[in-house]
Amino acid sequence: MSTATLSIDLDAIAANWRALDKASASGVQTAAVVKADAYGLGITRVARALAQAGARRFFVAVTEEGATLRQVLGPGPQICILSGHMAGDTDMIGDLDLTPMLNSLDQVTRHIESLPGHAFGVQLDTGMNRLGMEEPEWEAIAPFVLEAGPELLMSHLACADDPDHGLNETQLATFLAMTNGTGVPRSLAATGGILLGAKYHFDLTRPGIGLYGGRPYEAARPAVTLSLPIIQTRDVAAGEAVGYSCAWVAEAPSVVATLSAGYADGLPRTLSNNAVLWDGDTPCPLIGRVSMDLITVDISHLQQVPRYLDIIGPNQTVDELADIAGTIGYEMLTSLSARYIRRYYEGTA
Repeated sequence: MSTATLSIDLDAIAANWRALDKASASGVQTAAVVKADAYGLGITRVARALAQAGARRFFVAVTEEGATLRQVLGPGPQICILSGHMAGDTDMIGDLDLTPMLNSLDQVTRHIESLPGHAFGVQLDTGMNRLGMEEPEWEAIAPFVLEAGPELLMSHLACADDPDHGLNETQLATFLAMTNGTGVPRSLAATGGILLGAKYHFDLTRPGIGLYGGRPYEAARPAVTLSLPIIQTRDVAAGEAVGYSCAWVAEAPSVVATLSAGYADGLPRTLSNNAVLWDGDTPCPLIGRVSMDLITVDISHLQQVPRYLDIIGPNQTVDELADIAGTIGYEMLTSLSARYIRRYYEGTA
């Protein structure tokens, strides 16, 4: 088989959710963020595992993701839509009992007029300048919105992964000023916000990347292993080049393995001549350019040719690989190719 295998530990994801739930202040509900196909790991199996672990509220980016998730979970769990109530979403929101987080006066008007009495929340912009209502807009319409009965007021921290960044306290103060006295449940903290401490937790936390083993949750259990099969090996003489643009030239006789994965599979070209793969605990350098479907690895030091090498696993986390690539674990995870065979493991905790 020439397709790479992405192994996903559902027990680890569930354990990370339970740990972050425990880390949240007493009486705080812990949701689960499963947008972008559960950060690339597969929303069907991941969301079911999180529901079994105890999650009862889920967040996705867009209504279509919410529709998929409702098919997975069935009736009962609350599914919140971060993009709010967009034009054309009304039937799905109403029919599938989705809860939009409304981001503007236009969305508030659309939702209340088209689905009166239907659940909604409100997203407030406290300094990230991305989604949500800014203070002047919120002050102008807050009485009208609060009369309609929102289920949640939420905002998002821009720098929660940097505990010492001054914007964290500024956003907290702004959020308090915009929401104190409303009597509506509140949410400010995603994974990084949970780790900032109880004053950021309010009534609901929304862990995302921490569920999947990523920073800034350093105590997370790793959840993924990516194993790339070796298609072919060849002996390369000293002075011979490997791959596009002759980007690697053998300094001595070498054994080079060609593996099935490339930039079409979420391995960026910035890994060229930089990354390491692993045969168990033995490192093997990626040599030459990452191409669309293939990479090449120096395995001269191995006693025998393995069936596959790991590029994410016990010896190299997704964040460590992202560091080498010059990106972040979020991007690395969500870029993992649909071509990978996803294998799920559970019942081992």
